[in-house]
Amino acid sequence: MSFIIILVFTLCMGFIFLYSLIQLNLVLNYKKAQKKTKPSPEKLTDLPIVTVQLPVYNEFYVIEALIDAVCQFDYPKDKLEIQVLDDSTDGTLEIIANKVKHYQALGFNIEQITRAERTGYKAGALKHGTAICKGEFIAIFDADFQPHPNFLMQTIPHFNKKNIGVVQTKWGYTNPDYSFLTQLQAFGLNAHFSIEQVGRSEKNHFINFNGTAGVWRKSCIMDAGGWEADTLTEDLDLSYRAQLKKWQFVYLEDVESPSELPIEINALKAQQYRWTKGAAECFKKNFSRVLHSKDTKLSTKVHALFHLLNSSVFLLIFFMGLISLPVIFAKQNLDNTIIIQISSIFMVSWLILGLFYYTSFRKNSHKSIGHFFINFFSFLAISMGLSLHNSIAVIEGYMGRKTPFVRTPKYNAAVLESGYENNLYRVKKMSPVTYLEGVLLIYFIFSLKIAFDYADYAMIPFLIFLIFGYGFVFFNSILHLNRSTKKKIIYEKTA
Repeated sequence: MSFIIILVFTLCMGFIFLYSLIQLNLVLNYKKAQKKTKPSPEKLTDLPIVTVQLPVYNEFYVIEALIDAVCQFDYPKDKLEIQVLDDSTDGTLEIIANKVKHYQALGFNIEQITRAERTGYKAGALKHGTAICKGEFIAIFDADFQPHPNFLMQTIPHFNKKNIGVVQTKWGYTNPDYSFLTQLQAFGLNAHFSIEQVGRSEKNHFINFNGTAGVWRKSCIMDAGGWEADTLTEDLDLSYRAQLKKWQFVYLEDVESPSELPIEINALKAQQYRWTKGAAECFKKNFSRVLHSKDTKLSTKVHALFHLLNSSVFLLIFFMGLISLPVIFAKQNLDNTIIIQISSIFMVSWLILGLFYYTSFRKNSHKSIGHFFINFFSFLAISMGLSLHNSIAVIEGYMGRKTPFVRTPKYNAAVLESGYENNLYRVKKMSPVTYLEGVLLIYFIFSLKIAFDYADYAMIPFLIFLIFGYGFVFFNSILHLNRSTKKKIIYEKTA
């Protein structure tokens, strides 16, 4: 029995090790890409018609800033169509109606498009808008984004080949230093938008449209089958279907589109649930197509596998934490040499992940190495602390359990003089998962005591990370339900 327990734990570590090797490959690809001089596309003399789609559902606090930003685009009005795809059921409807009337009076081709039923959620709204839009290209922005005026002039010229279907830009952040939580989110997302997106793009592996801050060629959307609502990450799903049809994606790391990071942990959990479950659904739906694609090279298939299984790492971390106590007891019956060899696999993975995030940190931050270590270890710990919550989402995704598309609450605390406690969309009810996170916190503390009793020094760091992560997530999930804050987000427009 001891052997089986250790074997299962080792297999989990083995997959994480393979995952870290993929991340190492992306780092190497990224470094190669950084050495290359990228030629600028030729300026367009005949600008195409572009449709800007703004899918909205109850965005009372942020929608005005988005509409204002889009109407400041440095693009001819007669070539610009703006669709506010409004599924709202609250005061957002009236705010949008007034904004649309204001800009229509100024000569903008802007329309508020509503539906009787919110069928298909965001994917349904995009599908409806795409069917009636006039643009050859479609730019999409979520409600919390504030794209710069030159966004279209920076992206549209990159559609210089007929097989280019998407141009995706990097997310920027209006509030990265709002709190420790937002700092860690920016830390993690920067690694995706620098290392992963560039690293995959460099070798022509599949990348993904990130749901916002990007531009689609309309014919690419239609050729790939259009927007579908059978996953929670309709963006990742359509990205894979399009690339399987041989459409090329372009990623622009140097073009940033500012957005708001969730400022409280329950909003972050809602976002994480959608992303992790949606990725599992996309794996279930699309990986067999990737695997059997005759024109897709093996290395791209391998990267696609780990890309789509990205969220499943949470499931492995959760399971490793769950069996950590039995592993401590089981290791007493094994040779110490074997234990050291097993532990070394995990240590190598940590070193590789450290390089992965440090490469991103050097690119995106001017802060000290000490700041990196604080962010890196805290990010890993809190990611572990989210493992139960995200594992439930992953399991539901693989099982095919359908749940509504739950938008991430936007706060724009600059609008609220007293903070976010009166925000209409704030999570106000404790999730049962939070109680389970508290139970697991106690379990990991007990396991740590046993690890010290048995002098299992290899397990101690892992348990400390779990305790810190689960403690942070559990206590903040409770505190953020009722906490009043005086902090404000200041939106800064940078050229």
